[in-house]
Amino acid sequence: MANLLDLRRRIRSVKSTQQITKAMKMVAASRLRRSQERVLAARPYAAALEATLASVALRVPPKEDGSPLHPLLAQREEKRVVLIVVSGDKGLCGGFNANVNRGVGQLLREAKERGVEEVRLVTLGRKAVDFWKRRSLPILDARPGLFAKFGHDTAAAIARKAADLFVSGEVDAVYVIYNEFRSVIAQVIRTKRLLPVELPAGGSAPETDYLYEPSPEAILVRLVPRHLEFQAFQVLLESNAAENAARMTAMDAASKNAGEIIDSLTLTYNRARQARITKELIEVVSGAAAAK
Repeated sequence: MANLLDLRRRIRSVKSTQQITKAMKMVAASRLRRSQERVLAARPYAAALEATLASVALRVPPKEDGSPLHPLLAQREEKRVVLIVVSGDKGLCGGFNANVNRGVGQLLREAKERGVEEVRLVTLGRKAVDFWKRRSLPILDARPGLFAKFGHDTAAAIARKAADLFVSGEVDAVYVIYNEFRSVIAQVIRTKRLLPVELPAGGSAPETDYLYEPSPEAILVRLVPRHLEFQAFQVLLESNAAENAARMTAMDAASKNAGEIIDSLTLTYNRARQARITKELIEVVSGAAAAK
């Protein structure tokens, strides 16, 4: 039978852990509410921006030399690729970070099968930085602690650096892998191609005619980089909300597991205490009977 003192110590230890996990759950829930509001507010703007870009692009006539309408729209054979890996800055969030790294491994295998010659990484978040700096892949940019404080300017800087590499011809495509926020209990690993910027294939211009000032070509030149920057910003928002949701879910499960352990240890403690009391009673009764 387990020692009663050891059981009491274990019960106190698990209760202390449960208090920590409950506090972390409350903090994650508070952060999730704010990050979820930001994600939901950004999605309509992203959809409207994409629809506007597609509408303007359909009104721009193709160039006579066959070149793309914008340098960021140029389609090339993918030989050199940059992969942006978005993880969290902290752990204790279930499989949030491990799923991203596992997805990167799958993408690397697929890239090798497609004949990609070189893959370089941009790691965002401390967990991605710590994981991939011990691997052999070259890292162009590492940003640990990114999610402590980030905004549109942070995403715009990342997008502009990727755009410069693409326009200069150093890379042929830029992909990003991250956790997309679906709900509190559902986060999905998603891979998106940021560069070249994708436009709807085929189709024709809508019947409604608009007067553009300046020209559609000038508007397209402004819209494409803005679309790229906001795509990067939306990825950061989605990942941040998904991380908070995963941490809240993980801490809730940890709190429930701690409660079950406490119940089991309490039951074992009560049985041991009852057995000890019973043994002492038997010794007292036996002593009294022997004295008679």
